[in-house]
Amino acid sequence: MIQRDELTARFGGLFEHSPWVVQRAGAYAPFTDAEGLHAVLMEVVARASEDEQLALLRAHPELATNTEPLTAESDSEQKGAGLKALNAEEIERFRALNTAYREKFGFPFIICVRMHSKAEILSNFERRLGNTPEAERGKAINEIGHITRLRLRDIMENPKSQGLTTHVLDTVRGTGAAGLRVELRQPMKRLVAVTLDAQGRGTLLSELEPGPAELLFHAGAYFGGAKSFYDVIPVRFNIEPEAGHVHVPLILSAFGYSTYRGG
Repeated sequence: MIQRDELTARFGGLFEHSPWVVQRAGAYAPFTDAEGLHAVLMEVVARASEDEQLALLRAHPELATNTEPLTAESDSEQKGAGLKALNAEEIERFRALNTAYREKFGFPFIICVRMHSKAEILSNFERRLGNTPEAERGKAINEIGHITRLRLRDIMENPKSQGLTTHVLDTVRGTGAAGLRVELRQPMKRLVAVTLDAQGRGTLLSELEPGPAELLFHAGAYFGGAKSFYDVIPVRFNIEPEAGHVHVPLILSAFGYSTYRGG
């Protein structure tokens, strides 16, 4: 069973820089399985305004470029399709196609690269340039459905097997709390600090050590001092022997927060 209070922290990264899709799906929680959740998520997208759909499409990165930072999911997917190891001729071909596509449609080319070879991606790229803007927008949203279904399957079937991770959602901005500093303290053992990535995610430990631990979320510095009621938010917990993976999400605003043991 997938509960409403875990949706954003656990699945907020399914749609590129667009946690609002998952947030709206919360109105229909709980969900008995991943397929039911995914169906509702895509219904949220279908019912979104034209401007919201366009913003969702524009949140995706271009393929095979090294000029913009990628989410961890997009980076892994493009690497797996061989798009991060192209020769000079292939790079130039993708660059030309990216430019032509964006000039015609106003958003980047979107395809589920995990379902296609490099040659098939290029073939689809060239063929879809002939579509009408209306048809291409529908095709791009359909591809987002394939992308997010596979990402959702990964989360449900292949959870991280070890380590201590966190994910902070900024409910004021509706995004991951990129740039927030988080420290881990384990008495007499270690002090570790990380700065959260563009999705508000970070890994504090790759291998766990049992015992008491404390995460310090530097909310004051993140929100800008007086804008936040909190300076540092401490979350104390115990790492049990054989825990494998511990995930500690935080749902954060300038005046409140909540946390729980994540999956």
